[in-house]
Formats: sequence, C-alpha cells, structure tokens
Amino acid sequence: MKFLHKIFIVLLVLGVSSCDNFKLEELLDNPNAVTPEKAQVNFLYNSVQLSFKDILESSWGLPARLSRMSAMQNFTYVNAATPTTLNTLWTRVYAGNISAGLTGLLPDVDALVKLTDERGLDVHGGSARIMKAYALLVLVDLLNNVPYSEALKGTDVISPKVDDGASVYAAAEALLDEAINLLSGTTAASPEVDLFFNGDPDKWVTAAKSLKLRIYVTTRLVDGGAAGKINSLLADGDLIDEASEDFEFHYGNNRVNPNSRHFLYNNHYENSDGDYMSNYYMWLLKVDKGFDDPRLRFYFYRQDGDLTDEDVNVWECIHSTTPFNGEAPDHYKAVDPRLPYCIAHPEGYFGRDHGNGAGIPPDGPIRTRYGLYPMGGKFDDNSFENTQNSGTDGALGEGIFPVLLSSYMYFLRAEAALTLGTNDDPREMLEKGVRASIAKTLSFASKVDLSHVVGSDINGNPITAEQAFFPKDEDIEDYVAYVLDQYDNNSGDERLNVVMKEYFIALWGNGLEAYNNYRRTGMPLRIQPAIDNAAGAFARSALYPSDHVNLNANATQKSITDPVFWDNNPPGLTY
Repeated sequence: MKFLHKIFIVLLVLGVSSCDNFKLEELLDNPNAVTPEKAQVNFLYNSVQLSFKDILESSWGLPARLSRMSAMQNFTYVNAATPTTLNTLWTRVYAGNISAGLTGLLPDVDALVKLTDERGLDVHGGSARIMKAYALLVLVDLLNNVPYSEALKGTDVISPKVDDGASVYAAAEALLDEAINLLSGTTAASPEVDLFFNGDPDKWVTAAKSLKLRIYVTTRLVDGGAAGKINSLLADGDLIDEASEDFEFHYGNNRVNPNSRHFLYNNHYENSDGDYMSNYYMWLLKVDKGFDDPRLRFYFYRQDGDLTDEDVNVWECIHSTTPFNGEAPDHYKAVDPRLPYCIAHPEGYFGRDHGNGAGIPPDGPIRTRYGLYPMGGKFDDNSFENTQNSGTDGALGEGIFPVLLSSYMYFLRAEAALTLGTNDDPREMLEKGVRASIAKTLSFASKVDLSHVVGSDINGNPITAEQAFFPKDEDIEDYVAYVLDQYDNNSGDERLNVVMKEYFIALWGNGLEAYNNYRRTGMPLRIQPAIDNAAGAFARSALYPSDHVNLNANATQKSITDPVFWDNNPPGLTY
C-alpha cells in the first residue's frame, strides 16, 4: 500500500480537482482500475493508450482557437487562456483521477516500462516511451517549463520544481532514441490491442524518427545544428511518407458502454448546439483561392445552404447588424480587404470571427458542423439537415485524431528545405504534402454511403451524391497546379507562406501543430485579426493550470506573453 499512498500524495501535489472525473465508459477495452496488485501488462498498456488519447483531445481546444482553426469566443487573449484552461490536460498527463483508482499517463508509462523491461516486452515498452515523449512535447509547446526531473517522486519531493523547456524536449528526444533501440528488429510479442499501429514495431520506429524530425523543425530557430540532424534523418530514409504509416488514434462508432466516438463528433452530433467553426478557416477552403478546396465538403457540413434569408436575431456581427448591411472593420481591411466578416460565405458557411465573444443567439440550426474528415461526421451533400440526432449521422464518429501524418512530414520537410537548406526539394515536398492531404481526406468517403440520389441530369438520369459532389481528378489537379503556381511566382517569405498555408489547411483536427507553426513562422500571413482591435497581446504560451499553482509550493504563475524556449521571435511580433 506504500506505492498507492505515494501515488495519492503525488496526485495532490501535481494538482487534481476532485470534480475532474475520469470516465470509465471511455475506456475502449475497459481494463478497469490499474493497481500495482493488478498490473497485467496488456491492461496497463490499454490504460496508457487511452490516457494518451485523452491528452491528444486536451491539446486541441486552446491552440486550435489561438491559431484560428476553430473559433476563439473571447474578446481578449487573456480571457482565452485562463488558469483553468489546461487543468484537464495537466491532470491527464501527471495525475489521473483518485476516486477512479487511475493514474495519469506519466506514472502509468513509468510503471509499464518497469514491467516490460523486466519481461523483454519491447513493443509495449518502446511504444509507451513514444507516447510519453509526445506528451512531454505537448506540455512544453503549451507551457514551456514544466515539472519533470522532480515529478512523480512521491513523498520524496512534495513540490516538484519545473525543468526548463529545452531540457524536457531533450528528455523527450532521449525517450524516442530509447524506443527506437528497443523496437528496431525486435521479435518480442506485440500488445493484444494497439490502437495506433496494430502492434507493428517497424511503424512505431518510423513514428519515433518522424517525431524527431518534428522536434528539429520546431526548434530550428534556436538550434544551429538542426539542418544536420534533419539531413541525417533524411539519409536514413525511415520517415512517415505514406498513409499506411500515419501516426493517428482510431476512434470507434459505439455511442455508449463505451462511447468510443471522436470527441468532436460528440460535440456536434448529439443534442447540443456545439462549437462554432472558425470563419477564417472555412474561408480559406471556400473563398481564398477563388474556387472550392477539394476537401471542403469533407471538412465541414452545412445545416443551411443560404444565409441571406436568416432572421436578424441570429447574428452577432459586432460591427454591424448583419453581415449583409455592413462592412468589415477597418483593422480587417488593413490586413487584407478580402478577409471574411461575420460569416465565411453566404452559402451556409456560418461560424464566428476570431475573438467574437458575444452572447449566443438562437443560431444552433444554422451553425456549420464538423464534417466527415477527421471527426467521423457527415459528408456535405447539400442535404442541409439538422445534426442534433443523438449520434445517428454520418460515419457515427468513427474518425481519427491525426498526430503526425505523411502530409505533415512533407510540409515540415518543405519548411526545413526553405529555411535551413536541407537536402529536400521544397517544391516537391509541397506538392507531395498537398496530394497526401487530399488523398487522406477523400479516403474517408469509404466510411459513408454516397450512392443516394441527389438530383438528375438534363436527360432525367439520376445523379448520386458521389457523382455530384465527390472531387474529380481534374479538380485535384487544378488545385495542385494553383498551389504550385503560387509557389513558383513568389520568393522568400511569400514562398514559405504558400507552404505554411497549405500545411495549416492539411492540419484540420490538430490544433497544436497549427499553433506551433504560427508562433515559429508567423504564418499564414495576413491572417484574420481579433474582431476587437483591443484584444491585447497574443498568447505566446498558456498559463500554468490553477491546480498546479495552487497546490505546489514551488509553483509561480507565468504570463501568456512568455514565449516557449524555441520561439525567439521579437516580443512585439504581431500575431
């Protein structure tokens, strides 16, 4: 019982509120409470995977809002990133839930590694190290300095001090190296359930090496040796470069006992109005290039196809009564006169502008919804139906959380080639990234039936949803040609901006990488500013969770203007 007592003390010190409940129904394999007396390796491995899934979900909200991937519903940045914003993430990394008898990811991984190293279960132990490494990267990317070397020491260290972000990043890289050594060429038994790579050690190795490249690109501003490290990985040739190697969490379609669906499907396809989409993000796919992005109908589902006849009471435009009787504010026009204002497009693309924290009108039936990719929602077939149907629509939530996809890797390699002169052709990497993203998105069509009739041609022959709305080969080629033309006809920052904008679009479903890219490069350029011109300084990082600050005697709160260690851009840089 001494071990359990130490866990209890550590949970209190790191910060867990009693109301933060771990939901047992979310355990896909339902291993029940993991205790030292009942630490079967596969049950513990399941706990690690699901804790990791919870961390992925907790890393979505704030960075997605700050990067304009989803709508930030606060007029000021300081109100968007409060001390309670990351309490859940902190709990899921360090602590878990006492009442449920569960610990967080880090203590579970440490317990699992001890068992698997003793038993030679290299696939379990190696992949668990990779999940731990990524969790550490998440913490640093959001908070910078966090407890690590003194964390999880039980009664030996009651108030763990923070380690600087650079050293925690280094610890994450060391974990990846350990994992690669364990997994390379292993013949050890695989986990009974591996929700990422089905127990394939080679794919875990590829993921680990790809995460190392992600580290080197992320830290390129402060690491003079980044180019050499990246070139070594390129020479090794073992990076994610096809969809079969994508690092992603796979959700199920079960509604209850357990609810295994994508968490954002739960948000929009049950009985609540759900989140607002970002007008800017939808505008990028619908308007920015002058034609529809091939992924548009997969990313978003419209409940209304015509916003011009809506009741005046559904609008909260801030600077006008409706989007049709006023103009965008002057500070929008100063950035780019084409930027969306109040809506993304009259053809039903209804979200909110960045920083619109106004009250909530009766607009639930017209809000644009998360679509088929990657959330497992509905494909937009112009049916314009309400989605509040108790989880019976689209792919039933059978989506993915994209951690690191082949498209991401190509864009990272393009950025590295442009900024560091690494051994890749940036134009080739850009094209491969765009094609990989489109192919990945369109593959989700297999999750729904698009054979239903949606109209007829001039001869009266029926037209199916697939025939009418699925992107044709020429649509994809036209899109790729447009992007490459933009690249070819620009140089310097504008050329890098083409890469980063396409990366931003491909990242749908992963807000953290978008937030990192934005802080590292300041791109996409000419992004939509906050609707209130007095929104305050941009959040270069998050505040420490109140659970940590209130319970740790060595904790000191930070400022949202404090950059993380790899962000050495000027303090006055405008975001």
